[in-house]
Amino acid sequence: MDIKGIISIAGKPGLHKVISQTKNGLIAESLIDNKRFPVYSNQQISALEDISIYTYEDDVLLSEVFSKLFEIEKGKESINHKSSAAELSAKVEEALPNCDKERVYASDVKKIIQWYNLLIKNDLLKPESKEVAPKETKLKKASSEEKKKTEKKPAAKKAAPKKKTPKKDEDK
Repeated sequence: MDIKGIISIAGKPGLHKVISQTKNGLIAESLIDNKRFPVYSNQQISALEDISIYTYEDDVLLSEVFSKLFEIEKGKESINHKSSAAELSAKVEEALPNCDKERVYASDVKKIIQWYNLLIKNDLLKPESKEVAPKETKLKKASSEEKKKTEKKPAAKKAAPKKKTPKKDEDK
C-alpha cells in the first residue's frame, strides 16, 4: 500500500494529504472535508509511512497492517472505530496476530481502524500490482541512457584571479 503524502497532525482530527510545501511549512488538505490549510513547522506532524506497530518480534509498518486489513475486508471499510475496544482489538489482531498488546493501546487500535476506513472512503488504499517493477527498470534504463547523452564535459578550470597590487601614494 502506498500511503506517501498522508499525514496526521496533532490536535486536528483525521488524516491529511500534503498538497504543497512552503518555506514555513506545508499546505495540507483534510481527507474528511477537503479543506486546505497551512501547517507550520512548529506543529507535530506524523507521516503514515513512518509509523510502525509494535509486535513481539519486529515492528510492522502501518502500510503492511493496512494491506492485511484490505485483504481481510476485501477492499471495503472495516468496523466502525466507535465500536468496543474488544471488537477493535480483535479486528487488528486478525490482521496482525503477534501484535504486542502491552505496548499497543486501545486508542492506537482505534486510530488504526479509523484511518483505514478514512483511506478506503477516499479511495487511497489500493493493492500494489506486481507489474510495477518491470516498468521501473525500463524507466531507470531510459533515464540512464538520457544521462549519457546529455552529459557534458567538465568545465575548464578558471584562471586564478590576479592579485591586486597596492597603489603607491604619489603625494609623499
